[in-house]
Amino acid sequence: MFGLDVGLSLLLFLCIFCVCVFEFINGFHDTANAVATVIYTNTLKPQVAVIFSGILNGLGVLLGGTAVAVGIVSMLPVETLVDQKTAHSLSMVGAILLTAIFWNLGTWLFGIPCSSTHTLVGSILGCGVAYSLLPGTGDAAVNWSKASEVAGSLLISPLFGFLLAILLMSILRWTVSNKRQIFSPPDGDEKPPFWIRLVLICTCGLVSYSHGSNDGQKGIGLMMLVLIGIVPSYFAISDRYSNEQLVSQLQETVDAYDAIAASEAGQSKTMVGVAVEKIKPEMQEIRDLVASNGSSAESLERFEVRRHILVLKDAIKKLQSKDPEGTTELAPLIATLNKFNGATEYAPVWVILLIALSLGIGTMIGWKRIVVTIGEKIGKTHLTYAQGASAELVAASTIAASTYLGLPVSTTQVLSSGIAGAMFASGGTANLQRGTIYKILLAWVLTFPVCLTMSGTLFLLFRYLFP
Repeated sequence: MFGLDVGLSLLLFLCIFCVCVFEFINGFHDTANAVATVIYTNTLKPQVAVIFSGILNGLGVLLGGTAVAVGIVSMLPVETLVDQKTAHSLSMVGAILLTAIFWNLGTWLFGIPCSSTHTLVGSILGCGVAYSLLPGTGDAAVNWSKASEVAGSLLISPLFGFLLAILLMSILRWTVSNKRQIFSPPDGDEKPPFWIRLVLICTCGLVSYSHGSNDGQKGIGLMMLVLIGIVPSYFAISDRYSNEQLVSQLQETVDAYDAIAASEAGQSKTMVGVAVEKIKPEMQEIRDLVASNGSSAESLERFEVRRHILVLKDAIKKLQSKDPEGTTELAPLIATLNKFNGATEYAPVWVILLIALSLGIGTMIGWKRIVVTIGEKIGKTHLTYAQGASAELVAASTIAASTYLGLPVSTTQVLSSGIAGAMFASGGTANLQRGTIYKILLAWVLTFPVCLTMSGTLFLLFRYLFP
């Protein structure tokens, strides 16, 4: 398959399987975030709720795009993304996957709501930091600019969820006349009023869809790392782009660079002049690549195209971060580089379908442990209709906004903090079970350093064993 020998083919299937396992665990770990409220308010029976959630999770993956997947992968050093040596790519992917699977399974066994996003981000950063410790990597390190965006999203979203849930509960108190109807817990197996039931089903569906569109993309990003690492000639560039198109766009890039270089002649001390000199060797390689392929472009190395584009973009971003206004003259070059986004920032349909299936099936299995924690152990009183709807609305809106912005966010953190905020709004800290809150906070605090350390250690170990 893909021209690989038997050993590499088996390795490829093993890595694909591991990515599916990660997404499967992500599904049943995070199912509770969507279904706990509809189960504990008697809105839907558990079996119906998890099937409903699983289907919408899968649809979220299929229709959610790839912006979050690109954002996750972008945290890694560009040097790791353009290393064509299979052993090195597998060392990185293996370390990330093993760490994420280990931590997600461990927290699930103890029934602790833990963020799969937090786990994955810690694992990726661990590999990035470890990579920077290798000899000969120069200043290669984590893409701290992108990492800070992701960290900000993960840090702010739980606080946002907590405060927004309190606000929504207050609005309901001010606007709903029959307060007893929505601020009381269900009586036995009593179903909620029709309009409340409709709201809870809709919010459950929104959280499920939003979770798929955000968390599912992380699996897509991991899958692409595997495919590009093992079979770069097939997956480095989207097959929708012909070699002739790539050569034509590369020539546009060279022309844009030459125009800027000509205008900056003798101005090497300006920021643009510095940029022109810094990327000159890379541009010369691109020039040679175009010249060697001519009009037929049959011998074009597609992975080389990807490498050049990523390296150029990274170099320009670093210069822009130092002086955004001083690099405005680079706009034509940046515009030509952005034309390659469709070629490098993509995922085959079969990858998206496989991740959607893994997440959807995982959502229907193993959900009970975390559901019990969210439904019974965060607050001291039974979940009311208002609390359930408020928490779900908070989660759905926060995740949808983050997906639109291309930022990963933790469904678990947002919904758990939303439940805590709704409980707090109903009785202050006296209505919260401190033991559970402490466990969730402890898992939240420990996830990052544990995953970073474990992933980085595994990465260095694998690189030592398979240089």
